[in-house]
Amino acid sequence: MKVDELRVLEADELGMRLRSARRELYELRFKHAVGQLENSSQISKVRHDIARIMTVIRERDFGFLPSPSVAEAEGAGSAVAVAEAPAEADQGEEEEAAKPKRARGRKKETAE
Repeated sequence: MKVDELRVLEADELGMRLRSARRELYELRFKHAVGQLENSSQISKVRHDIARIMTVIRERDFGFLPSPSVAEAEGAGSAVAVAEAPAEADQGEEEEAAKPKRARGRKKETAE
């Protein structure tokens, strides 16, 4: 399963695929515990599929990619909205915001 295939699916289809992938992962783990699983690499493949599905869902939640219904309504077809990169911050501001280094060892007592 590729990410491009997932991005064209509707939200309810993604939800169904996520549920089925989680169910498959449950069954694979159960088979592995019982000793019936022949190919243990299937577990990692299903975990990666779950991660891909969740990534597409979160991208839509944050608005990085439009849902397929929005893209079709605009007539864009395969147009993908790209988030703009934030403006570069001055190097001086980054240095001021940095945390001070912690001293190692015991602090010396100062006389007042």
